[in-house]
Amino acid sequence: MNIQTIKKVFFYVLFLTSLNMVSQELGKVTGKISLSGNIPAENIAVSLKGTKYSTLTNSTGQYEIKNVKPGNYVISIHAIGIQPVEDNIVVKSKQTTTKSFALSESQEDLDEVVITKNKYKQDKPSLSLRLQTPVLEIPQNIQIVSGQTLKDQQITSMSDGVIRNVSGAVRLEHWGDLYTNITMRGSQIQAFRNGFNVVSSFWGPLTEDMSFVDHIEFVKGPAGFMLSSGDPSGLYNVVTKKPTGVTKGEVSVLGGSYDFYRVSIDLDGKLDKKGKLLYRFNGAAQNKGSHRDYEHNNRYVIAPVISYQFDDKTKITAEYNFQYANMTEVGSYYVFGPESGGYGTLPVGFTMTQPGLPDTNIQDHSGYLMFEHKFDDNWKLTAQTSYFKYIQQGYSSWPGVVGPGPVDRNFDGVPEGSLAAGEIIRNVGIWDAESNMYLGQIFVNGKFNTGSVSHKILGGVDLGSKDYAADWGQSHDLDTVDQPFNVNSPNYGPPSNGFPAFDHTTPLSIRAKNAGGLMSSEYAAGYVQDELGFFQNKLRLTLAARYTWISQASWGGAPIADNHITPRVGISYSVTESLALYGLYDQAFTPQSGIIKSGESVKPLTGNNVEFGVKKDWFDGSWSTTLAAYSILKKNELTSDPANTPGEQYSVVLGEKRAQGIEFDLRGKIFDGLNLIANYAFTESIVNKVDPAVSAATGIMVGDIVPGYSKHVANAWLNYTVQSGKIKGFGVSLGGTFLDGRQTDTWSVGLQKLPSYFKLDGGLSYETGKVKVTANVFNILDKYLYSGSYYSYLSAYYWQTEAPRNFRVGVTYKF
Repeated sequence: MNIQTIKKVFFYVLFLTSLNMVSQELGKVTGKISLSGNIPAENIAVSLKGTKYSTLTNSTGQYEIKNVKPGNYVISIHAIGIQPVEDNIVVKSKQTTTKSFALSESQEDLDEVVITKNKYKQDKPSLSLRLQTPVLEIPQNIQIVSGQTLKDQQITSMSDGVIRNVSGAVRLEHWGDLYTNITMRGSQIQAFRNGFNVVSSFWGPLTEDMSFVDHIEFVKGPAGFMLSSGDPSGLYNVVTKKPTGVTKGEVSVLGGSYDFYRVSIDLDGKLDKKGKLLYRFNGAAQNKGSHRDYEHNNRYVIAPVISYQFDDKTKITAEYNFQYANMTEVGSYYVFGPESGGYGTLPVGFTMTQPGLPDTNIQDHSGYLMFEHKFDDNWKLTAQTSYFKYIQQGYSSWPGVVGPGPVDRNFDGVPEGSLAAGEIIRNVGIWDAESNMYLGQIFVNGKFNTGSVSHKILGGVDLGSKDYAADWGQSHDLDTVDQPFNVNSPNYGPPSNGFPAFDHTTPLSIRAKNAGGLMSSEYAAGYVQDELGFFQNKLRLTLAARYTWISQASWGGAPIADNHITPRVGISYSVTESLALYGLYDQAFTPQSGIIKSGESVKPLTGNNVEFGVKKDWFDGSWSTTLAAYSILKKNELTSDPANTPGEQYSVVLGEKRAQGIEFDLRGKIFDGLNLIANYAFTESIVNKVDPAVSAATGIMVGDIVPGYSKHVANAWLNYTVQSGKIKGFGVSLGGTFLDGRQTDTWSVGLQKLPSYFKLDGGLSYETGKVKVTANVFNILDKYLYSGSYYSYLSAYYWQTEAPRNFRVGVTYKF
């Protein structure tokens, strides 16, 4: 050992010894933060003002700041929606300073931050739902899927298992990981993001990546009074992450079956010393294969947010979300079989896609600007505007002919040949699309009393302009009658009819017009609501009305405009502080666009919803239950004409349908460490009235089941985490989904029904310090799971399989 080495060793020993001596001189600060009613305050920022020392409270409200230099400090307690508190403390060498605080809720009622007693239950809706009332007291069934639920279940996108957490929600005809298309209460519900309706066509929007999602709110029944016109069955509202004012970060890495790799990052903090200028940045990159060969869906996401608090009254927030998807052509996940065979006659991993087809690329941009001004503790103004741009370039695949039977490619009654069973002529079409949406909202929340009656006022205006242009007018057969694709001996080499050469150069506006792929809508609406509280707010009466004007056009047709006033009456009564009964009557109004073959003019869709329910918080709010019964009546609804041939987009007027059902939801902490989400829904939707001419032409009869839902839906997710001992932080999860009475998504129901569905998932996790490892197994029983429908014009069944048993393992590091 030379002299230089001896010097280095001596230096390191001296350095480590000095660190140890310094650490022995440091102190510690601990304590507990609670809200009124001695409720533990979770995720509250605790810092020593003007220093680097800071932390967050845990689920029991406890905090701990280690290795603090001795001295005098100002301890600061702060979070959005909480009145800030400061106090002087003295930290002494080798001693623990204990300082606890009892906080009061701010007058904003925690609009912007939800403080929960556990990780699966949230008690208040987001600001974007515009309500000032806790979920328990709202006269409507609203279910909130928390951010921690999304993490524990390793949900990566809006179409990746989210709906297991909400009663009655299904996706019978999946669009892969492209569009979410959730059905609830007998109809497809509307997609919202931060309070904006982001649907510009039947197929959109691009399913949200969970990297920038804070939580998701499912609103059952009409909600036009607080958002905008939409389907009477309800909506889901994706709430994105916002700055919290707490400097923290998180990085996660996921890997799993079928070449699934993903990394995401979440950064949260301040850009100035005073904490007025805040930021949040989320990003993700994902490589995702499939259990079907030649199929993939890769994603890249960035989502920066900046907010500035001018003073105690005024705040502005700017946000941008960008998602880029590079994927196999739309429709690659479907397979087809002849009428004689029925569903599921091919292996679970079978694919009909053609290797060598160009990828489909999608860019999804959304920008938001929000202004909030608090006049005083009782009145607040919120104004926000947004711009959404969607760009898609790619292909869509769908068979032209499914054997056995004659091939009439010209639909002129003259067959060009015939196909045997298992033979298919695959067809690909162009699908270039672009959408632009300009949306604006301004609303006021207020509180005041008239004598012994309290009032919560909501009033506002919504404005929007949307357009969608798509070219789906070019198509190409990959196979020929002489050399078809044979599912029994598939050949994935160059197709017999060659690859297509579509025109992407002509401006999309011209191509979309020629293809009849133009859709647009403009709307303006004003609304007012008063929630009156009687007997110290034990009895609450909600009175609301909304005026809506909408002009819509589709398939290149002329715009159709209409206007309507929709009323809303709700009542909620608190039997106790934790038990509420409610009733609701609400109406919906949605002008429709479409083309009826007979030339008949299209009338707006109208509907009403009657709903009754019981909401209960258990054991000081640790977990909650909701039981609801409803009846929704919809009139003049358009539906796809069952007699359509390929390329035709005609609609028929269904007449009148009624959806009825019962829903039960349970979520929360049963006891320390044990969390449960469970739900069940019974749904029945039938045709009440139908025009005799429509019935004769389509075969739709009074009493027929409306397609697109499941009669029985049950879900459960149980998670237990060890709270103490040597394996503290170790967790076990188990969850299942059961569907029965599944209805297909087309009126052409065929002879074979969709079978009952059961999927079992489970996982293990371990959290220690700043690191958490989570491993989940999906489809544990390795069942052949699928959804699908029957198409009469093809005389064929189609279905999309789900992955057999597969796993994901993830590591999250917080800093």
